[in-house]
Amino acid sequence: MFIDIAKITVKSGDGGNGAVSFHREKYVAAGGPDGGDGGRGGDVVLVATKDKNTLLDFKYHRKYAAEDGEKGRAGNCSGKNGADLIIEVPAGTLVKDPQSGKIIADLYADKRFVIAKGGNGGFGNARFASATRQAPKFAKPGIPGVEREIILELKLIADIGLLGFPNVGKSTFLSVVSDAKPKIANYHFTTLSPNLGVVSMGFDGFVVADIPGIIEGASEGVGLGHEFLRHIERTRLLIHIVDVSGIEGRDPIEDFDTINNELAQYSPKLAEKPQIVAANKMDIPSFNDHFPQFKEELESRGHKVFAISAATKQGVTELLNYAYEQLSKIPQEEFEVDYVESDMLESLEPSEITVTLEDGVYVIEGERALRLIGSVNLDDYESLQYFQRALRRMGIIDKLKEAGATDGSAVYMYGVEFEYAD
Repeated sequence: MFIDIAKITVKSGDGGNGAVSFHREKYVAAGGPDGGDGGRGGDVVLVATKDKNTLLDFKYHRKYAAEDGEKGRAGNCSGKNGADLIIEVPAGTLVKDPQSGKIIADLYADKRFVIAKGGNGGFGNARFASATRQAPKFAKPGIPGVEREIILELKLIADIGLLGFPNVGKSTFLSVVSDAKPKIANYHFTTLSPNLGVVSMGFDGFVVADIPGIIEGASEGVGLGHEFLRHIERTRLLIHIVDVSGIEGRDPIEDFDTINNELAQYSPKLAEKPQIVAANKMDIPSFNDHFPQFKEELESRGHKVFAISAATKQGVTELLNYAYEQLSKIPQEEFEVDYVESDMLESLEPSEITVTLEDGVYVIEGERALRLIGSVNLDDYESLQYFQRALRRMGIIDKLKEAGATDGSAVYMYGVEFEYAD
């Protein structure tokens, strides 16, 4: 089975919470705060590899989470950082934003991309000790990791793509020129998924993709439609295999034109790729009745035409040598992609703090406000002072004032209710 599109959910690790601890040792008076920092959460990293050629793994496993950072410990011991989660994807995978459809990353062989950064660990109470605050009884919580949905779309990376109607011999051709073992049978749409084969040319070689058969209307999604067309966008050269035997009553020139019309409708750039024409089934006697006219017409259009028999391997070596020679003249193409704007990705920066009036109570919301609540001990006088200073430093007092709060107004902030005082 070949899976070329998958939607998965990834989550980076949460940062570990800082510790509240005080040094305890015999004969050591007033040891002071020694709570360590929390560990950093692990990243989720996508790595492109040539060892995979489908997205089948993601059909059954859709949720991926990196390891959380450990919380801090006593004795100024920091928590252990969470391990990064490495997700291997086939080279040629596009990572897309499901809302906008834009591309976040274009992953080629061995490229790494951090799709979700782990949250930082929180500070332990040892960090908050000062000359005037010698025994802080609070620490900061770790920053939560990022969770998001992404779409993975695989575009095969092959040097040569095989074009042709169903049942013209593409799978047979691939099986005799490479070590690929595609399913071969005498019926239409044998190839329902792309097959890759490596053609050896001495100490060098190239990759050939046998693409699923195309029919008229494919550019509009008929038949395998776009499932076919998307996989030949990245090839540098096309070999167009045509059944010239006439045993099925088809016109080879008409078949050639039909497929190229579909390519042009789908992508003019794709239709401009160089094509080598392989007139197949020369081992069938009726081949000679059609080949001279076919060759004359196609060569008049500037195409190189080879008579071959994929079944008996006649003419195949000459075709491969010519294709290899042409590939050496065609540079690898840099593909333009529509990258997602940076502000469309979830940011690790805290979200904006908002103040709304609900039933006479001013409600404060936002990730930074949530972190602030988690970092203070409201039963401790020094921690409460820190909380009040933080409200001003973070601009929350100014936002309350702008929203119309006056002395004595009720304020609610993630489970904590207090009165506003200017």
